[in-house]
Amino acid sequence: MSGVARDQDVDIDLGQLVRAVWARRLRILTITLVGAGVAFAGTKIMSPQYRSETRILIEPRAPAFASTQQANDASAGPLMDELNIASQVQLLQSADLLKKVINDLKLYNLPEFDDAASGSAMSSILVKLHLKKNPLENPPEERVIDAFVERLQVYQVPGSRVIGITFTSKDPKLAAAIPNAMANVYLSTQSGAKLDSNSEATRWLEPEIEGLRQKVSEAERKVAEYRTSHGLLQTNGTTTFPAQQLNDISAELTRVRGDKANAEARAQAVRNALSSGEAFDTLPDIMSSQAIQRLKGTESGLQSQISDLQTSLLNNHPRLKSLRAQLSDIRTQIRQETQKILASIENESKVADLRANELERQSDTAQANSARAGEDEVGLNALEREANAQRQLLETYLVRYREAASRADSNSSPADARIVSKAIEPVDPYFPKVVPIVVVAAVATLIISAIAIMLSELFSGRALRPTDAAPETIEAEAVVEEKHVPQAVPTVAAAKKPVQPSMLAVVADEEDVIEDVKAAEEAPEDEDENEFSVASVADYLTGSRAQLAIAISPTGDNGSAATVSLTRMLADAGRRVILIDMTGTGYPTELMAEDHAALGVTDLLCGGAAFGDTIHGDRLSDAHLIPQGQSDVRRAMRGVDRLSLLLDALAAAYDLVVVECGSADVAGVSRLTRSRDVEIILSLPEVEETVFVALMTEFQAAGYERVVLMSGGEGAEQTLGRAA
Repeated sequence: MSGVARDQDVDIDLGQLVRAVWARRLRILTITLVGAGVAFAGTKIMSPQYRSETRILIEPRAPAFASTQQANDASAGPLMDELNIASQVQLLQSADLLKKVINDLKLYNLPEFDDAASGSAMSSILVKLHLKKNPLENPPEERVIDAFVERLQVYQVPGSRVIGITFTSKDPKLAAAIPNAMANVYLSTQSGAKLDSNSEATRWLEPEIEGLRQKVSEAERKVAEYRTSHGLLQTNGTTTFPAQQLNDISAELTRVRGDKANAEARAQAVRNALSSGEAFDTLPDIMSSQAIQRLKGTESGLQSQISDLQTSLLNNHPRLKSLRAQLSDIRTQIRQETQKILASIENESKVADLRANELERQSDTAQANSARAGEDEVGLNALEREANAQRQLLETYLVRYREAASRADSNSSPADARIVSKAIEPVDPYFPKVVPIVVVAAVATLIISAIAIMLSELFSGRALRPTDAAPETIEAEAVVEEKHVPQAVPTVAAAKKPVQPSMLAVVADEEDVIEDVKAAEEAPEDEDENEFSVASVADYLTGSRAQLAIAISPTGDNGSAATVSLTRMLADAGRRVILIDMTGTGYPTELMAEDHAALGVTDLLCGGAAFGDTIHGDRLSDAHLIPQGQSDVRRAMRGVDRLSLLLDALAAAYDLVVVECGSADVAGVSRLTRSRDVEIILSLPEVEETVFVALMTEFQAAGYERVVLMSGGEGAEQTLGRAA
């Protein structure tokens, strides 16, 4: 019996279920071995099935001797999309293709493809009970096709134009021969379809080409007769004689008008020069005259002589008068020669004008002839369009006829597919797989046996237990509270945060911490073995990944020295750390800063320095320092509430921000940051129980739950020694 009352709430005893299964393990193992043996015997009795596969790539193909245009036409169609590939899959499974393969390989003679002819006792019983149709009622050919289709699988390889043909057979040779035979029949069918298309195209094109030749000859004869009767003779193959004549006259008229305008402009320029008395040197027509050039040379010589004699002779000297008379005569000759040039230019203008008038008359006549020829060309163009259309159609038919005739041979029209992987004779059977079947059968037998035993235990009630718990267990669970025991670094809240600290809880914590402090005083003096040492606190801060730590030094500068040692140790460990000196004595600044008068936090709070100017490097490590500063401390403390913004900005740039507050109290620390989720480090080089417990109690009551004790030991002494 289970011992569970009928009206009592129960639960499943998982332990009892496991124990029941383990107690019957030998029985389960025996059943599992029997199941595996049956599966092994069954696989050995089954006839092995072999599977092989052929793969065909569907792609447009053209003969090797085809022209580029033919190759492009072949590649353009048919469109190789998903529907086309699916159509080829259905074509490979068509009855005509399957019958062709069956007849070629004489599969109808194999018993494998006509099991109904031999039959079986079970099949005969089902047929007599009318639970199964008699397979002998179907024709033998249909029975062979049905057996063939059951063993055949044709599919498209996903994401490609490849079609796989898989066949399963008891004979490995037949499993490889049938897919290859199907692929060959398919390619032959596709190639034959192309040959039939080419033959039909050739037979249709022959009479069409003969009729088009007669039509083209008749159309070209009409064009020639019309052109002769209307005088539409061509000059360069595209333009008629009247049109060409009109074009020549127009071009000549344009040239003559340009010459006339040019001559008139030149004559006007000469007239302007004569009327205004300007120099003729700038006119090209005058300067190009050889007579003018000779007269200008003589004039230049006379002027040179006159200039030379004026320096030694008077103006009324006969020699000078003679030279001036000669100069005047030369200038008169130049003017007369210029008049001749002007008359010559005017004659050119008149000749050009007469030529232009004659060309205009000829142009009018040519325009009339061209207009009449244009009317005649309307009929000529119609005849030429008809002749061109017939000629183009004839040429197109001739090209198609030559292409179709060149593909009349069976080797010249490859199918739009090719075999990329032939089926080979398989060595290992596809079914049955002895090892996987035996393993699956054994695992299934094991699971079913275990489930059967568990169900037996549940139905018998042995695996059920009441859900009522003892009152002592409930009370024990209600009063269990984890004690705040300091670990590697002693802390007030090392493991669990109390919801609302009470006086009793504080007293209990005080007693625990006092015991830990006493144990620490009795520990060896070696800093590495002291769990309150600077190294232990550094390890704790590294593991906690704290962003802000506030150090309190109740004993003064020796505690600040330990904080400096902690900061340098964290920097040597590779952490980006900065110390803010908020002490009253400025002792951390004295230990770390190169310049004791450097700008610091008081200057920043008073507005006397920029944020970047207050950050300095430690002279003995990679740590950074914000010194105390030089401004008035009382004035700076008026803006201490803004320091929380400074701490947030530094926490985003550094791994850890350490604020050394000296002997500050809880109220002073609360003004630094609004959050209580910070590390409070009580730096006591010499541990005093009463001081530490009092400070710990005050900070815990104020909501600071992570309070860490740090005793300076040798680390502080070394820091002081290096500073000295």
